[in-house]
Amino acid sequence: MKEKIQQIRSRLPKCTLLRRWLAKIPRPKLKLFGILSRLDRYLMKKFIGTYIFSIILIISVAIVFDFNENLAKFSTYGAPWKAIIFDYYANFVPYFANLFSPLFVFISVIFFTSKLAGNSEIIAMLAAGVSFKQLMKPYIISAALIAIVNFYLGSYVIPHGTVVRQNFEAKYKNNKRVTSASNVQLMVGPGVIAYIQQYDNNSKTGYGFSLDKFENKKLVSHMTASTIRYDSISEARYHWKAMNYKIRSLKGLREEIQSGDVIDTLIQMEPMDLVFSSGQQETLTSSELRQYITKQTERGSSNVVQYEVEYHKRIATSFASFILTIIGVSLSSRKRKGGMGLYLGIGLALSFSYILLQTISSTFAINADTPPIIAAWIPNVLYLIIAYYCYRQAPN
Repeated sequence: MKEKIQQIRSRLPKCTLLRRWLAKIPRPKLKLFGILSRLDRYLMKKFIGTYIFSIILIISVAIVFDFNENLAKFSTYGAPWKAIIFDYYANFVPYFANLFSPLFVFISVIFFTSKLAGNSEIIAMLAAGVSFKQLMKPYIISAALIAIVNFYLGSYVIPHGTVVRQNFEAKYKNNKRVTSASNVQLMVGPGVIAYIQQYDNNSKTGYGFSLDKFENKKLVSHMTASTIRYDSISEARYHWKAMNYKIRSLKGLREEIQSGDVIDTLIQMEPMDLVFSSGQQETLTSSELRQYITKQTERGSSNVVQYEVEYHKRIATSFASFILTIIGVSLSSRKRKGGMGLYLGIGLALSFSYILLQTISSTFAINADTPPIIAAWIPNVLYLIIAYYCYRQAPN
């Protein structure tokens, strides 16, 4: 029996031969880990971990203050706990986390980089031959990841939650919402002008409707209706039903009149084109914003500036992560006597002033004649100069 076992063992390949054979098999390698060193992964882990921790900490405090402030309103309007948690705060957290993400990025960079500098870890890295430019690489990669996530959330995810949150606020918090409009006139197509004397957004119904069509500056069709209602359950857009209508078609000296009780018609306007409420631009995704801006610009509408500001601000805010990261690393990477109190104060002042300048520039774009794209990018240009100066002075 023992002899048979020894014969079987002799036929099996040795471990060394098996290891050599396995070593020849090509293994897939992730390029990302080939580019990043162990030091890069260590700094990225510190950066992103501190960023998430700062968001949880600060947003938790904000929720406590907001709940304490609005508790009386929630009780007055009878807001249920399920709606408070899932409709309001479940959308409150991502909205404000994304809004103040540049500030969270800066706080996390200052916090953990100053701690590394205080423990002489930055000095050890530089003494080991790591240049300041190489030290910035994991910071920039982390800022890029955060910027991409923030842009995607702010452009395509958070607007849907903002609709739910604003509906909750209008019902249980502010009890104020614009639901009607009067004397609305807009161009719904080339040479086609629509007019609604009174519109109620709750019932999606307009009263005193008229539609004029012009060709070569001459009136060729005039339609009137006592009531017009938007068909919200229709699969097609721009589907309206006109009641008690009359259509006058002008063909030279001849005039044709058509009338009836109800007619289905397609008019290139929607309820959102008739009623404007505060913060409506925040409920649209970036693609919807772009389409809305194009449509309203073709109509010659003047109520487009705030939508253009919101569209450009979403792009410009994503770059704030890079700018504030460079400023934060440049200010906190050196070990200083007396701690980081002074430089931490300077950095926080810069970050708060950046957010303040963003708000001021947006206000100027809406209330003045400043182009929205310039107003959205002015803070980035100014603070990019400050970031470059800090970066140049940091190695010295």
